[in-house]
Amino acid sequence: MSRLRTKPIRSRLANPVQIQPSLTPVAPQRKPFFLGWTVLFIAALGMFASAPGQSFSVATFKEPMEASLKVTDTAFSAAYLVATLVSGACLPFVGRLTDRYGARLLLPIIALALGGACLWMSSVESFMGLFIGFCLIRPLGQGSLTLVSSWLVGHWFEKRRGMAMGLLGLGGTLSVMCIPQINQYVTTEFGWRSGWVCLAVIVWAILILPAIVFVRNRPEDVGLLPDGQLTKEEKTAHPQQDLEEAATAEMAGVESAVGHDQTVEEAWKHLTFWKLLMPLCTGALVGTGLVFHQVSIFAEAGLSVTTAVTTLSIQAAAASLGALLFGYLSDRFPERKLMAMSMVCLATAQLLLTSLNHVGLAAIYGMLLGTHGAILRTAGSAVWVNQYGRLHQGAIRGIVLTFQIVASALGPLPFALAKDYWGGYSMANWMMLVLPIGSAIAVWTAYPPKRVLSAIQPPVSTDA
Repeated sequence: MSRLRTKPIRSRLANPVQIQPSLTPVAPQRKPFFLGWTVLFIAALGMFASAPGQSFSVATFKEPMEASLKVTDTAFSAAYLVATLVSGACLPFVGRLTDRYGARLLLPIIALALGGACLWMSSVESFMGLFIGFCLIRPLGQGSLTLVSSWLVGHWFEKRRGMAMGLLGLGGTLSVMCIPQINQYVTTEFGWRSGWVCLAVIVWAILILPAIVFVRNRPEDVGLLPDGQLTKEEKTAHPQQDLEEAATAEMAGVESAVGHDQTVEEAWKHLTFWKLLMPLCTGALVGTGLVFHQVSIFAEAGLSVTTAVTTLSIQAAAASLGALLFGYLSDRFPERKLMAMSMVCLATAQLLLTSLNHVGLAAIYGMLLGTHGAILRTAGSAVWVNQYGRLHQGAIRGIVLTFQIVASALGPLPFALAKDYWGGYSMANWMMLVLPIGSAIAVWTAYPPKRVLSAIQPPVSTDA
């Protein structure tokens, strides 16, 4: 019998390495780029492309269109007001459509329709044509594009939702900075009709194709989770990393509705819904009134038109910087507290207005209003999906935006009445000061119902 060979076989490797089994789970390799950032960029393009239906864009066409169509200022403003109310009335319907069909379908359709509405505006010849055009651009631009864009961000981000909303708002801020300048140049050089054609081309060029190619309604549709979090299978395979993410979320202290989706009917049965709505409506009512009459209010205080316009620029700059700051903070603190802070900023600005007699005070006034707006555009947007979940956020946001739009449409009226009856704006300012104070108290106490955290069940995909 031959002797068994006991000499170990040498490895063919020059330097053999003895591999020991590891007892530590290896963290999964995350994808190098989260698709949500691309979706966020396109949503910001949607905010930018909403300009044709926004007041800052329409204002640049006001005088040349009135002169060309022989329409009075009162008739122009009345048509615009009614169209704004029509926009608000349409949003609950648009919100439910978005929840059902998703932004991947609706975003290019709305962009196509908004461009068509701009072409209609370029060809109007009468007051009735103007009114129909307003009733098209306001619901499509101011209402639908804004709603669908924020809907997308609400689905793709959760822990970073506040920051994402802040970045989304930069699309609107950039639109405020660029579109009026473009409108003014094209109108001066080629006429107001060419200006509307230019807007149609911009909307179609920047939004339709990117929306079709890159937008997905929800991260679950492509096997992802919001923020690029671990999937269920990854959590099972790597429990330690799952616990670390859960601890991070708990340390953030954000009041949310993870795993608890509510319908509109369920949401508005509770006082919390109305408390959260109060600062948004107050900001729309008082803030719009102040901005609408800003030149006249500053003139009454002895300040020049240049100062009033410069203050608007300061306000826009503060809003841009504040969007990033308060977007970051809203991921770490309860939105209700930040929204209460926005009301404090608004009330302080109104108090400054009572003794506004210096350029320095005007600058502070602009910064306060800009900060107030930045908070509402970040925390005030994220709070609804955090409180009531992702499944019905379109319908809920549609109701919220309806109230905001109606409030903004009515905002200039109290100041105008005060000017007509008391000869100045101070009485309206004092009377409306109670609104931000009351709203701050109300929203501070808008505690979310106690909920049991559970795993998010992915919605049914609507993508082919």
